Amino acid sequence: MTAESLHASAVEALTRWETPDPAQDSLRHAYLAFLAASPDGCLRACAPGHLTGSAIVFDATRRHVLLTLHPRVGKWIQLGGHCEPSDDSLAGAALREAREESGMPELVLDTADPTLAGDGMVHLHTHPITCSLGVPTRHLDVRYRVVAAPTPDGELPRVVCSDESVDLRWWPVDALPDDAGDDIATLIDAALRDGPTPAP
Repeated sequence: MTAESLHASAVEALTRWETPDPAQDSLRHAYLAFLAASPDGCLRACAPGHLTGSAIVFDATRRHVLLTLHPRVGKWIQLGGHCEPSDDSLAGAALREAREESGMPELVLDTADPTLAGDGMVHLHTHPITCSLGVPTRHLDVRYRVVAAPTPDGELPRVVCSDESVDLRWWPVDALPDDAGDDIATLIDAALRDGPTPAP
């Protein structure tokens, strides 16, 4: 893949995504306008801002989420990060980051209907940050629902904390850490809204 094909894939996915509410639709249009003006808008080298791909990772029952204590943000947030020119899509970038940061190569995108566009896209969020680029910029985050395979004993899957995390831990969806990112609950609600119902 190339930066050009990644850009085209992002435009296509965002164009076809059926947003859940007017606020998300407004952000979707803003992302598309940004991409129209920024051929390198999916890459971290784009200093004014760039699209990122992140994943809200659920266990097989959808009763727990995997969060990382991010060293730069200082809060518990979802997994994810920058796109690479080798990524074939934003969804692919989010899944790659989730696998790398969790040590779980078997993670998969979780779509309510695999025939729909978006590949599990559930939420958009933009925020200012000084990321690995080293200068103040803005992340236009595209968030996906990802699920871990069930384990033979029914326990939560084992994770491996990467050097990109201070800590990595499963949390019940209804008992999130006090220092979770401000919009984690919103993201979880968005991910569960059109996805499978959590097991009792």
